[in-house]
Amino acid sequence: MPDIKWNAALYDNKHSFVSAYGEDVVGWLNPLPGERILDLGCGTGQLANDIATRGASIIGIDKSPEMIAKAKATYPALTFDVADATTFQFSEPFDAIFSNATLHWVNEKELAAAAIFRNLKPGGRLVLEMGGKGNVHHIGQAIREAMKLQGLENKIAADFWYFPSLGEYTSLLEATGFRILSAAHFDRPTPLTGETGMEDWINMFGSFFFKHITPEQATAVTKQAVELLKPQFCNEGAWHADYVRLRVKAIKPERN
Repeated sequence: MPDIKWNAALYDNKHSFVSAYGEDVVGWLNPLPGERILDLGCGTGQLANDIATRGASIIGIDKSPEMIAKAKATYPALTFDVADATTFQFSEPFDAIFSNATLHWVNEKELAAAAIFRNLKPGGRLVLEMGGKGNVHHIGQAIREAMKLQGLENKIAADFWYFPSLGEYTSLLEATGFRILSAAHFDRPTPLTGETGMEDWINMFGSFFFKHITPEQATAVTKQAVELLKPQFCNEGAWHADYVRLRVKAIKPERN
């Protein structure tokens, strides 16, 4: 996972769609009273709280200290900890592990799958949604093109997102030991907030593109990328992003 310092306030104020769409994934999870559930990549804790209101015992983990601090402040009755998706370990296994909009940030996907499997009870389930193959393709393409136009082609960071196809990711989970129950790979054009929606999105989620350039250069690249995207992704001031999602429900078999 890239080392990004997340702006928790901006995440909640400008990008609440992440949690809003995640509520449908909670439906796939169908948490039951008394279940012990882990929210992997919990962000600011909204979906963990939604799961807790259904009677489950929830623990949320995230690699970002900023996100965990906000989650603890907002939901002090719940348990949140800073932990890495590839190395987390609990002494007591979970009935279910839930993850929304997190695992596409984890390039060490085999380690993450192994950690999830290891921390589930036999018969426990995994429910996740992440970016799938083709996710934000046009946004990434526009940022790279803008960097070239700004004379910064040799400063473009290597790809840092992991957007697998359905077959690729389900095969990874099966190789880890999971049995796949349901899987879907689908387009989901996603509205962004306000007339600066695309600029805000790039500042929040695309900053890793700019790790080799100055803040002033990053600002110029962002503005040019926004102009390149405007004809296709902005309609009368309303922006949307070209999201493609991958959703999976799997179980850890009772017996291997």
